[in-house]
Amino acid sequence: MRLASTVIYVSDVPKAMQFYTKAFGFEVNFLDPDVKFPGRIPGRQYQFGELKIPGGTVQFGTPALGALLMPGFPEASVSTSVELAFYTDDVASVFNQAIQIGGEALRYPEVMPWGQTVAYLRSPEGTYIAICTSPIINNAES
Repeated sequence: MRLASTVIYVSDVPKAMQFYTKAFGFEVNFLDPDVKFPGRIPGRQYQFGELKIPGGTVQFGTPALGALLMPGFPEASVSTSVELAFYTDDVASVFNQAIQIGGEALRYPEVMPWGQTVAYLRSPEGTYIAICTSPIINNAES
């Protein structure tokens, strides 16, 4: 088994995906701003999209779509308790680009005690994002 994707539920899928494409240069793999699926309730937004990201995909769906597909899904709220972490060699420029596009700075880039450079921001739809260098692996003998 392997991880297929991470799905983030947002109120406006195209808008959320636009942030990630402009801030980080990710490509849209798929976007359906009006998912036609049996059982839809008039007046609700049923949207779905997927970004191609090196190493995998991140998908976005509206809470109404989540509730349609998964009975008991909490349609009334959007979760903000997920963090996406992206590795890069240039944390400062990626972080600054994301802030210019509309991200909210939470922690500016800094070198952590273990040697990794890390910065944190929040995307316009509320997802927490870490921008960091690859972790330094210490292969100390035991």
